[in-house]
Amino acid sequence: MSEDTGRGSTAVEDRSIAQLVQDMSQQVQRLVRDELRLATEELRQKGKRAGTGAGLAGAAGILALFGAGTLIAAAVLALALVLPAWASALIIGGALLLVGGVAGLIGKKQLSGAVPPVPQEAVSGLPKDVAAVREGMRR
Repeated sequence: MSEDTGRGSTAVEDRSIAQLVQDMSQQVQRLVRDELRLATEELRQKGKRAGTGAGLAGAAGILALFGAGTLIAAAVLALALVLPAWASALIIGGALLLVGGVAGLIGKKQLSGAVPPVPQEAVSGLPKDVAAVREGMRR
């Protein structure tokens, strides 16, 4: 049985304990670096989703504010004129509220996908890595 340690194939039985410990140390360092890289990437993706969700939620609030303003203008115009002006303002206000509601739902979905801001994939793999290292040290 031979293991590839990056230096070519050498039988494990032919290697000294110092060489095996050095290889294990390098492998643990590489494992920790890879896990940190995975955690960083996962946090970056969740941050991006949170930013998108927050932006859409902000847009929803602005659109809802414009919709409410337009509906108020529609009520005022309804009192001033009979049908044409307020009817068009009512249609535009309803459309703005509808678009704001859709953006709000999408923003809520984006925010809920970014919570909790913990690198779950990296954290879930950590116990497996520790168990593998412990098992390797027992041999």
